[in-house]
Amino acid sequence: MKYYLQPRKFPSLLSIIIPCYNEELVIPHLRNRMTHFLKKLSSRVEVILVNDGSSDNTIFSLAQWAESDGRIKVVSLARNFGHQIAVTAGMDTAKGDAIVIMDADLQDPPEVILEMLEKYKEGYDVAYGQRIARSGESFFKKFTAWAFYRLMKILVHRDLPLDSGDFRLISRRCLDALNTLRENHRFLRGMNAWIGFPQTPVYYNRDPRIAGETKYPIKKMLKLAMNAAVSFSPLPLRFSLALGIVVAMLGFSVGIYALFRAFQHFILQLPIVYNPGWATIVTLICLIGGSILISIGILGEYVARIFEESKGRPLYVIEFMKTKSEGYLSDGKLK
Repeated sequence: MKYYLQPRKFPSLLSIIIPCYNEELVIPHLRNRMTHFLKKLSSRVEVILVNDGSSDNTIFSLAQWAESDGRIKVVSLARNFGHQIAVTAGMDTAKGDAIVIMDADLQDPPEVILEMLEKYKEGYDVAYGQRIARSGESFFKKFTAWAFYRLMKILVHRDLPLDSGDFRLISRRCLDALNTLRENHRFLRGMNAWIGFPQTPVYYNRDPRIAGETKYPIKKMLKLAMNAAVSFSPLPLRFSLALGIVVAMLGFSVGIYALFRAFQHFILQLPIVYNPGWATIVTLICLIGGSILISIGILGEYVARIFEESKGRPLYVIEFMKTKSEGYLSDGKLK
């Protein structure tokens, strides 16, 4: 797709959002790397560290960092709300002209942000990191990630970029548009694609995790895939309809065959083996019953989404916010 781009100036304030969940071992490395990286930026910077209800000492490390550096802002959620909600809390807090989302594990190198800023200056509203290599990961992890992105492109949006996570830079107008989308079940990559502002890839090699364990095992990846598919696409419902049609046609064909064999045996009295048994009946019942249960199950997922959205609960609860200059900014804030 071709875009009409209007060049921009370098952002006067850059916001960097980093969600953190049980990253006690990572924070010292992240702090050292970000301190050196921020020296390369010519604009003012705020780094928003979102503690997503960590059960280790992550919050204490973040608070100490904020005490020593006025550019650091800590947003601590009251419990673990999940990665996508933690990023949303950071986006609601960000004040920059351009906003970068990155993970704490340093698999996405901060230095790539400089390339993203060049794309921002060219006029792009979204500059997303697209991985060309994934170091330190098993074949199974690479294969499941490869399959995940291609499945999501089919189910979520045709413009969803392949092999790219949440590591990206977005403009203020893109952020303002994203912040109007307040659904509970969030898939930010799909929401970025749905908005439709000019976007472009920035290619990079993904580094191994600097410390600790991955926060996106196969179980969470499957949950994210299910959430994205059900929240963004009617295809699962249409699949259940197609499955029901196929099973019904199969049952109809078996029924016609059974009637034909009965006609041969009883009317034409041909010397054929005819054993009217329970196998055909049980098979048909299982096929038809299974298709009905699958359809009801998929429909139930959509009904559950409607139920949760209708309650109108806040997306998250902020326990407190802290910066060096402002201290504790709020207590128990709902968003």
